[in-house]
Amino acid sequence: MASPDLDSPALSAAGEQFGGCFTVCIEEVNSAKILDVLEVPTGSVSCNQNVPKPPPFPDKKMTTSRNGTRISDSCSVPKDIKDAWDKLFKEGYGADVYIVTHGGSYIPAHSWVLSHASPVLGNILQQPKVKNGIKYIKILGVPSEAVYMFVRFLYSSCYEEEEMKKFVLHLLVLSHSYSVPAMKRLCVHLLEQGWLTKDNVIDALQLARRCDAPRLSLICVRMVVKDLKSISSTEGWKVMKRANPALEQELVESVVEADSRKQEKSRKMEERKMYLQLHEAMEALLHICRDGCRTIGPRDKVLKGSQVACNFPACKGLEILVRHFSNCKTRVPGGCVHCKRMWQLLELHSRMCYEPESCKVPLCRHFKEKMQQQTKKDEAKWKLLVSKVIAAKNALGPFSARRVGLL
Repeated sequence: MASPDLDSPALSAAGEQFGGCFTVCIEEVNSAKILDVLEVPTGSVSCNQNVPKPPPFPDKKMTTSRNGTRISDSCSVPKDIKDAWDKLFKEGYGADVYIVTHGGSYIPAHSWVLSHASPVLGNILQQPKVKNGIKYIKILGVPSEAVYMFVRFLYSSCYEEEEMKKFVLHLLVLSHSYSVPAMKRLCVHLLEQGWLTKDNVIDALQLARRCDAPRLSLICVRMVVKDLKSISSTEGWKVMKRANPALEQELVESVVEADSRKQEKSRKMEERKMYLQLHEAMEALLHICRDGCRTIGPRDKVLKGSQVACNFPACKGLEILVRHFSNCKTRVPGGCVHCKRMWQLLELHSRMCYEPESCKVPLCRHFKEKMQQQTKKDEAKWKLLVSKVIAAKNALGPFSARRVGLL
């Protein structure tokens, strides 16, 4: 922040003028305890008691449909019908085709059911292989238990949770390969809702990209970014590193980028906090000079006393700073750091004030005149600072203390 020339005789005289503008109740103040106005906690200049509480999140168990039935419990297919289809699959009555799986196991099925449930299987069944008069098709590359669960789902949409959790990645591949959207949505949903672990997240990420599941892919990447150290020690990462080094490089770059974004966000938050504190200091300065507060204020105002609460967060720190500034003997010679801070706040106010003729803040007109003598470089710095403080003020929202009418 540009600062005034502390050795200027004009400012020395202006400082004497400033001290005569206030009625100050003298209190013992240790100079070591003088508060830095720019470090007063902001509290977001908001009044928590006036912010309405948000409604509670909907409870899954209490979510209901329009007809009053619970959505989680409702189903478009009655349970007895699902059980009948499940029984048909398990007993294999009237099966006309067999599905050969890994290890030579086979599963009896009905070609008309498979064709209606999966267009891909329907195309395959148009030209099935035949051996000893028995039609069969092959589904290889995954465990036979996963194929069994897959075919069972085609019949009845039924599954056992423990088995599903064990073979969810295999079923994701099968549902995508054989175009069974219902099963694919189920697998993606279960993985997104908590079935991803550090041991399977790399496999899930690669399968999500191959099976056109972009949301699942994004969740996997976020999980890797959040816990790269643990995940990079898993077997899945080691296999991926050998088979797909480009993906490893991409994930490492994602971690670096996420760290950079986090640091940038932290920097911007600190910067915004500083501008909010400056805005609060401007509000408190105007409050003290116009209305008076507790133990300091204009000579034509009755002071409220130190026991009265003040709604301006920066008021206490600024009050102590003003008291120090009024009595400091080294205000200009030697450049007292607290007085220098006061000069800066007064000049900032002057640059933000649009009514210098009627303004109650001391030296406001003085700094308006001083602006004409500053260099273009200093002028540009001050203009940038003023714009940042005004932007912080505008970003406070409708629940700031001043806007809800408390101040």
